[in-house]
Amino acid sequence: MAMARIIRPLRRALISSSKSVTQKNPNPLHLQSPISIFTTRSYISEMRKSAFEGNILRLLRSEIEYELEHFTPKELVVEYDSFVVEERPGEQWIRLKKKFGEKEEIKIEVTMFDGSIPVEKSPDGIRIGQEVELHITLIVNISKGEGSDVLEFVCSAWPQSVEIVNVLVHGKDGRPNQLYMSPKFKDLDDELQESLYEFLETRGIDDDLAIFVHEYMKNKDKTEFIRWMGTVKSFIEQK
Repeated sequence: MAMARIIRPLRRALISSSKSVTQKNPNPLHLQSPISIFTTRSYISEMRKSAFEGNILRLLRSEIEYELEHFTPKELVVEYDSFVVEERPGEQWIRLKKKFGEKEEIKIEVTMFDGSIPVEKSPDGIRIGQEVELHITLIVNISKGEGSDVLEFVCSAWPQSVEIVNVLVHGKDGRPNQLYMSPKFKDLDDELQESLYEFLETRGIDDDLAIFVHEYMKNKDKTEFIRWMGTVKSFIEQK
């Protein structure tokens, strides 16, 4: 009984002391009003968002600065070997157009780099030059005036050569004018293949054109990359 009389007052004292401490130092997460908790969490979330976006902007500015220091844009070319060159900022291709002879109209759509192959190794296993060769697709359409069919060459442009991949015939509406599309170009007679290459070369679609479009697309690729980074940076900077 004596021990119980000692313990009960001690328990009351401890409970009273605990309440006093709680009143002096309230737990901010449990005792604050819902509005106050929401405001605190929103502030923390906004700080994190600001820090995250600030890091993205820092990286973008650094990358843009680096590219501008190491890249000098070349003057825009509007004509090459009687071809008129058409380009629009932000597009993934360019167009070349010209007339040939009295009737022919030649239009070429040139993609940006859309593939690559490894460079062959030398006998000692050391790579020669760059590690890959970049690939560009050329879609060559040749027509002979309004209402004529269109002879289409699908070509691969490597850094110093043009290779014919396929030859198609389209109607004036752009659709194939027969169910039989075409044989694989590599399956054609060798002499016929050579004659078709000469047909294109006579119209200025040759290895020199491959060199031109590769140089042009290197410049466009860098220009578009810098433009893209600037657009992303401007968007993130908006409040």
